[in-house]
Amino acid sequence: MTRDRDTTGRPDAGGDETLSEAFRSVARQLRDTSQETLAPWDITPSHLRALRVLMYHGVMRLSELSDHLHIAARSATEVVDALETRGLVERRADPDDRRATLVEVTEHGASVFDAIRALRGTEAERAFGRLSEADRVHLARILRKLRD
Repeated sequence: MTRDRDTTGRPDAGGDETLSEAFRSVARQLRDTSQETLAPWDITPSHLRALRVLMYHGVMRLSELSDHLHIAARSATEVVDALETRGLVERRADPDDRRATLVEVTEHGASVFDAIRALRGTEAERAFGRLSEADRVHLARILRKLRD
C-alpha cells in the first residue's frame, strides 16, 4: 500500500520516492553524464573545475588556485600535475617571487575547455529540455537558494 506524503522528505502522492531521493537520482544522472562527457579527454570533474578557474581568472599562483578551488595546496598541485601531463596547462616561474610558481592554460587547454563547454551545453539541454522555460527559471532559483 502506498501512502501519500508531503515534501518534507517523505513519499509524495505519485509514489514512494521522497524529494531527497528524487534529487539524488537526478544528481547521479547528471554526474554520470558529465563523467561520460569528460572521458574522451581523460579529465575528471576536479580537473575541469581547475581549468575553468584558470580560464576565467587567468594566470595565477598555485596557492591562489587552491584558494579558488577550496582545496589544500597539495591537492591543487596534484590537479595541476594531471592537467600539465595532458598539455592543458603549463607552469612557469613567477617573475615577482622566484619561490612561487604560476599556472596558465595552454592554447590546447583553451580549445579542450571550449569543446567541453559546448558538449556540456548539449548535455544540459538534453537534461533540462523537458522543462518549460518557467520551470527552468524556478528550478534555477530554488537550486541557488539551496546552494547558498
